[in-house]
Amino acid sequence: MRRVKMAELQIRKKEKKSGDGIGTMVDFLLANARLVLGVGGAAMLGIATLAVKRLIDRATSTPSDKEAEEKAEQKSIEESWKEAVLKKASPTLRRKEDLEHHCAPLSLPDPSQKMPEATGTSQVKASDEIKKIPICFTLQERLLNYHTHHASVPEVQMEEARQLVLDIKKELQEFLHAKHPEMPFLALHLGGSFGNRLPMSCLDHACLIMPLVLEPDLWCVIPGQKTILSDPNFCMVKRIDLEYTSRGSSPWDRFLVGAYLSSRTMVQSLHKTIVGSINWPAIGTVLDCTIKPDITSDELKLEVVHPNGHMIIRILPMAVIKDADLLAHCCATAPAENLWQRSFYKKEVSRLQELDSSDSGIRLKCLQILKGICRDCPSLCHLNSTHLRHILLHLSTESSDWTETALADRFLQVLEELIGYLDKGFLPSYFNDKLNLFSSLKAEDIEELGYGLYQVFSEPDDVLKRER
Repeated sequence: MRRVKMAELQIRKKEKKSGDGIGTMVDFLLANARLVLGVGGAAMLGIATLAVKRLIDRATSTPSDKEAEEKAEQKSIEESWKEAVLKKASPTLRRKEDLEHHCAPLSLPDPSQKMPEATGTSQVKASDEIKKIPICFTLQERLLNYHTHHASVPEVQMEEARQLVLDIKKELQEFLHAKHPEMPFLALHLGGSFGNRLPMSCLDHACLIMPLVLEPDLWCVIPGQKTILSDPNFCMVKRIDLEYTSRGSSPWDRFLVGAYLSSRTMVQSLHKTIVGSINWPAIGTVLDCTIKPDITSDELKLEVVHPNGHMIIRILPMAVIKDADLLAHCCATAPAENLWQRSFYKKEVSRLQELDSSDSGIRLKCLQILKGICRDCPSLCHLNSTHLRHILLHLSTESSDWTETALADRFLQVLEELIGYLDKGFLPSYFNDKLNLFSSLKAEDIEELGYGLYQVFSEPDDVLKRER
């Protein structure tokens, strides 16, 4: 009996000695892993290595010892997780422990054991990962990186989306001519960035311009200051010479309310046609997309879902009188039903392109970046492209350096100027300083915009570091 016990004791000593060799190797791996992977990575590696070691010990231990080992293993793993979480949550603790581990001497491995090769592989992988991450140190570099990777749509995708809008335009144009042959609608054309082939920051919206050519001898524009509203932001279109030319002489007389062309009546009539008369499911099947007219909106909108994403197409009736482009204004909050808003879009874009061409400027690039930031920040949703174009035009008269090297300075200057105009509650139009482009904003909208712009101005990294 005594010989049996001595034999069992000898076997356990051999197993313990083997276990000590594995433990020495584990300790050496963990000591070096802290240098290669950092404290957090070493903690994770320690948990995995500990689990493997426990499995080996469990396989070589007697059944009577397994229950005690499982309890010790569970406790050790829980403590390791807690330690890893605490180190991640406490930067001060992490920096302190990093310093202690880096300053502590490394124990030399047993000469009889082989050197681990995992550290070299980890270093190669870590260096490969670092090469993939663009390193941006200055605001200038971060803005250019944001423009390249976040605020610019690839040309191929933009052309595909543009072609889809053109196909939808063609179907709508043919139906309107067949349904209302007496209405002298000019050919629908693309508006916005699609129409001017400008670079775009996203493909979630587009617009179709529906020109209404009015006879210059039968219609005239009444400036907003001379109307009962006394609002320079809106004007009215009046029918003239009714005593000499009876109603019906113009095809647009059907939309008269009193002596004025009603934008609301016209949009409501078009809304009924677009929603109720056109077979959009069939058109969508042919074009490999789903097209649904927006029934609830006061505006003319189409919701398009295609294989590459989602898009809203707005249809904008625009009265053309001489050199004036007047967009129908028919929102639910409009104070009257015969309001038209002067559009300076063609002049805005043409002027920006002209300025950039003259001095190799980056105004349009800055516009793209600002539009991307407004899209990413919910607090800036009330800032539209019109506001941004006019602020850039105003700054072009004050600052002469619009080269790419001055992008960061001009970017911060735009934000600063916007905050200043919001504080006044008045952003004058570049082409008519009596027009306030902030007139439609409420007090709470201005306050939210000011707070959002200040956040971007003080901490631009919070927005620029976002990835597509």
